[in-house]
Amino acid sequence: MKHTVKWKMNDQTEWYLNPKADVRAFDQNTISRARRFHRTIPGYAPTPLRRLSNLAKFLGVKDIFLKDESFRFGLNAFKVLGGSYAIANFLADKLGMELSDMPFDVLTSDRIKSELGDVTFATTTDGNHGRGVAWTARTLRQKSVVNMPKGSSRQRFDAIAAEGAKVTIMDCNYDEAVRLTAADAQKYGWVVVQDTAWEGYEDIPLWIMQGYGTMADEAVEQLSGSSADRPTHVFVQAGVGSLAGAIQGYFKSLYKEGAPKVVIVEADKADCYYRSALKGEGKAVAVDGDLDTLMAGLACGEVNTIAYGILRDYAAAFVSCPDYVSARGMRLLGNPMNTDPRCVSGESGAVTMGLLSFLQKGGELAELRRSLGLDENSTVMLFSTEGNTDAARYRNIVWNGEYPTFDYDGAL
Repeated sequence: MKHTVKWKMNDQTEWYLNPKADVRAFDQNTISRARRFHRTIPGYAPTPLRRLSNLAKFLGVKDIFLKDESFRFGLNAFKVLGGSYAIANFLADKLGMELSDMPFDVLTSDRIKSELGDVTFATTTDGNHGRGVAWTARTLRQKSVVNMPKGSSRQRFDAIAAEGAKVTIMDCNYDEAVRLTAADAQKYGWVVVQDTAWEGYEDIPLWIMQGYGTMADEAVEQLSGSSADRPTHVFVQAGVGSLAGAIQGYFKSLYKEGAPKVVIVEADKADCYYRSALKGEGKAVAVDGDLDTLMAGLACGEVNTIAYGILRDYAAAFVSCPDYVSARGMRLLGNPMNTDPRCVSGESGAVTMGLLSFLQKGGELAELRRSLGLDENSTVMLFSTEGNTDAARYRNIVWNGEYPTFDYDGAL
């Protein structure tokens, strides 16, 4: 069986745009403000940064660190970081106040509720982002409307509904559902909290991206306390690209010319960044159709316009992965080598781990490995963005072998 992983090193910036995209919105001072807000939320704690030393040795790299977001606020995914920070900023603006004067206990107070009245927050989601928005709205004693694309998981639907949201699974793909949600929001006076940006809708998506930066800021702090080297490579998954753009922007702003090489990993049914890089004209290429992929959280065919400029200008490579790559990653993380810690990682969370395993043990991807400079001196950072948010699917993959992979060069 041959690999169907597709990849493109990023050569767009050799001729396009000078100066490059501005990443000051993701500098450490800005991201620290987001993290200070998150610290005021009851139950906040940095999620674990797992060191996979045995797997690193097996795969021929110096170190592998994995940020495990299955512990975030008991919601089993990272997305609440963005939704909560964006909603808090929106409400602070609405009240004419500074966010620094509105920690979470103030936002949830009777006084603020009285001043705000009733606000309905609306979003489109495959599950994790919508649950984060619904959880934040419920905690603030506000309302939420959450639309999901066709084919969405029933468990994820139920988890959002349990937060008090009005939830609908729509008969269209993610990008079409986003447009329908935005139209309904304009009609009914709802506030759209969407983790993608388009012309005329950029403030809230930027706040969401900055909220995601808390993850990277925690990871850098945790890494500095581990006596390990700073990462040479960061693998991060992309749907619309909000997370990837935030991670890329943060590391570029922090480390300047010494920034790690960032590898953007997508589902092959929704690989708009890969296709944009392949075309090489500096303009985003959209993917349409059903976007039917195991990696539901990455099933987005249109880019976040803020993230696109950052990734176009700074990412090292774009990789398009079939579903079996994610399944491999889930099994590797759930069944660790020797004394490595176990990580329960969902379909969208594990694809970077699956890709790294194929890169390091697969002859057909040797050219990409060489181009990235992955070797025994490399320190790799990954982000497991969700746990088993669809438990039945997780069991089918990890226990029952759904989406099988193969012994590649006899190494795995």
